[in-house]
Amino acid sequence: MNTADLKPAGGTTAEDLGAVHLIGIGGVGMGGLARLLLTRGIPVSGSELREWPTLAALRALGGTVHMTHEASNLDGVDTVVYSTAIPFEHVELAEARRRGLRILHRSEALAAAMTGRRTIAVAGTHGKTTTTSIMTVVLQHAGEDPSFVIGGEISAAGSNGHHGSGSYFVAEADEHDKSFLIYRPHVAIITNIEGDHLNNWGDLDGLKAGFLEFAELTDPDGFVVTCADDEGVQELIAGLRAKGRTVYTYGESEGADLRITDVVTSVQGVRYQGWLDGKPLGEIVLALPGRLMGLNSAAAVLTALRLGLPLDKITEALASFPGVRRRFERKGTVAGVRVYDEYAYHPTSVKAALRTLREVAGDGRLVVVFQPYRVYRTRDLQAELAEGLAIADEVIVMEVFGPGETRGPGEGGVALTAAIELGDEHKIFVPSWEDVPAEVVRRSRPGDVVVTMGAPPISLMGDELLVALSES
Repeated sequence: MNTADLKPAGGTTAEDLGAVHLIGIGGVGMGGLARLLLTRGIPVSGSELREWPTLAALRALGGTVHMTHEASNLDGVDTVVYSTAIPFEHVELAEARRRGLRILHRSEALAAAMTGRRTIAVAGTHGKTTTTSIMTVVLQHAGEDPSFVIGGEISAAGSNGHHGSGSYFVAEADEHDKSFLIYRPHVAIITNIEGDHLNNWGDLDGLKAGFLEFAELTDPDGFVVTCADDEGVQELIAGLRAKGRTVYTYGESEGADLRITDVVTSVQGVRYQGWLDGKPLGEIVLALPGRLMGLNSAAAVLTALRLGLPLDKITEALASFPGVRRRFERKGTVAGVRVYDEYAYHPTSVKAALRTLREVAGDGRLVVVFQPYRVYRTRDLQAELAEGLAIADEVIVMEVFGPGETRGPGEGGVALTAAIELGDEHKIFVPSWEDVPAEVVRRSRPGDVVVTMGAPPISLMGDELLVALSES
């Protein structure tokens, strides 16, 4: 299916969709949309081939989950929703076309759910999920009860989608397939712009042009929030302001509208002094470590302040923020080995996450289990990925997770492993999922930190590692 053909929802609402069927309902993006629709009272069904952890919650909310992909799953359905990963010839898409059902890309269905709300759309190469989650929690603490769909679960809530009674709708806006261009946000947050998904954008200039187009889709009375420190957004800031659009910036740069100074990060979290338009806000604390986490929180703080939310509610929300699953998520400790899970797969995110985890490891070693995400990204960014992974003491590389992609000669996990500048005794390619736990047990010892990192399926590995460590 061609995302270039996608259209804004117009006046269509979620209720207009009738009974909705989501192909691949267990994925994070689809699961969040399903939760939103179910909590809005809309009949939802979906199909899956794997028993993802999210499915039990969807069933508890009244969703129907078929553990097969077949034409009969569409009986009683009005609208079929697909993602970019679903091929045109998929059996359920083909059946939907045959029956003449409404067929929508996930972003089109999400846009319909946004109708009538003041949408805060969060985009950027890194930090989308964390920033979207923090923004949601800030609005909740301020009593706004927003609707939201996030690319990860807020840890304490165990949810990545909800229909709220308030006027705000917070959503992650995905640039990888250009689908964020159908949203019409009141506020657009752009955390940063860096080369990624260039298979769809052509080059970095094309990607920057796409982000500029996204930013220009904000309401005339709305605004754009972005990072003053990020080199990739400078042209965007200048271009928008030249057209009379309202842009607010945050960061450590002196010219930022929300300037953060005295940034301190530790295992306990990150803290900094905030200054809005040159006036002190006091200390702001986020209970998650890492300088980039601090910047993500600053994006939400600036947005909330410009929306008129009270500072005390904002800082209270950040201090109590529970984190996001798969973002520096601690899975448990067994035999003195701490096991974490982290979604990072782009080199910049990999480096930032591993540097933070290196601090957490202290005197222990850092052991990484990395599942590369997408063949084209692993190929094009191999040198940068290898440089990031070399921050660790021990690296286990799995085969690339790339649904629908074909690996060419010399591509994939073997090539990435060879590129990592660690001794051969400290790195290994393990293509079989079943062999990874034993390799982790062999390489780890008390005091170490083990992190599973990369493509979505690897999130399921952490629990297996805890069991293997307990039995060793």
